[in-house]
Amino acid sequence: QVQLVESGGGLVQAGDSLRLSCEASGRTFSRAAMGWFRQAPGKEREFVAGISRSGGRTYNQDSVKGRFTISRDNAKNTVYLQMNSLKPEDTAVYYCAYTARIKPATAEYEYDYWGQGTQVTVSS
Repeated sequence: QVQLVESGGGLVQAGDSLRLSCEASGRTFSRAAMGWFRQAPGKEREFVAGISRSGGRTYNQDSVKGRFTISRDNAKNTVYLQMNSLKPEDTAVYYCAYTARIKPATAEYEYDYWGQGTQVTVSS
């Protein structure tokens, strides 16, 4: 069993930055690819970014390329999402997710464990 706890969300203005963190319990973190998803009000949850087990490969949704950066620290069992140049359309609940796959996937069903989510609100 793996537990994921996100933190770092909040209310910011357009153009600001936030860094989300997701800490995982257990000793299998380094053997898991990780992903960040988000769900805006009235919309389906969508893939935002993913990172391979080692951190050597990262993947981003087109709408966040150049603005969001995913990274991980396996010694701290933590994955991060650095979000710069935030826009009102980035407003959503952000979730981290764990998959035993080598590489992250964009589909929700590929993930085994999910965090409870952290709210990010960007005002214009």
